[in-house]
Amino acid sequence: MSQGQPRRPQAEDDESIKYGDVFQVSGELADKPIAPQDAAAMQAAETRALGRTQRGGPAAVMQSAATVNENRGVVGHYDATDAAGDQGITVSDAEVGGRHIITESIGGKVVSQYVRSNTAPAPARAKAGGDNQVTIGEALEASALSAGDKPVEQSDAAAIQAAEIRATGRMQVMPGGVAAKAQAAASQNVRTMNEESKTKLGDVLTASDASKLLPRDKPVTREDAEGVIGAEIRNKPELATHPGGVAASMAAAARLNQEK
Repeated sequence: MSQGQPRRPQAEDDESIKYGDVFQVSGELADKPIAPQDAAAMQAAETRALGRTQRGGPAAVMQSAATVNENRGVVGHYDATDAAGDQGITVSDAEVGGRHIITESIGGKVVSQYVRSNTAPAPARAKAGGDNQVTIGEALEASALSAGDKPVEQSDAAAIQAAEIRATGRMQVMPGGVAAKAQAAASQNVRTMNEESKTKLGDVLTASDASKLLPRDKPVTREDAEGVIGAEIRNKPELATHPGGVAASMAAAARLNQEK
């Protein structure tokens, strides 16, 4: 943790998602909350080594966890752990027997190792998120940070609506709710020619404070993520989710919450 950052009492620090909650690591790193600058460094390392951030990979998982930690007030936006800041974050690509073995490490501790293929691999060493489950509302807020500058499209509105339905159990859109705001933004953006004037994802989700607009919230499950992914894909011509968008954040949250 960087120096000079205010810390909350220990009881509230326990709300944080730590490295040991989501990766098979031990020692001092396991007890450190995942910090925003750690996630940013891992994203940069993946991009340098692999050409892009891996969907569902360590950087995506760290970004989601760091966003939750920041929203919960247990880390600051410019915080970094000592292991990441002093010892560094590395992503290596070694060719063995015609296959590319990707190893991702933080402070010398391996957090993920997998064979690279044409599809984004799941982290081989990720584990359960413990008691601090990431909720649907928190996952929506995480997408506001990771894809906040994206103009809201129908695919985003559909994904947000699917997330709201799964959180509340209600099949209809709630008046004044986060899905209603997203739908209104998507409809307005269709009629707005100037890209700069379009309502962005961050405008809808951050201004709405998604978790507070949901009358009920729940931890993200794999089924929740699959439902939201399906809703987003069905409304995009290229049949793909947006990197860091609503579906991607839900998928990362589900991975954080999954049982070992």
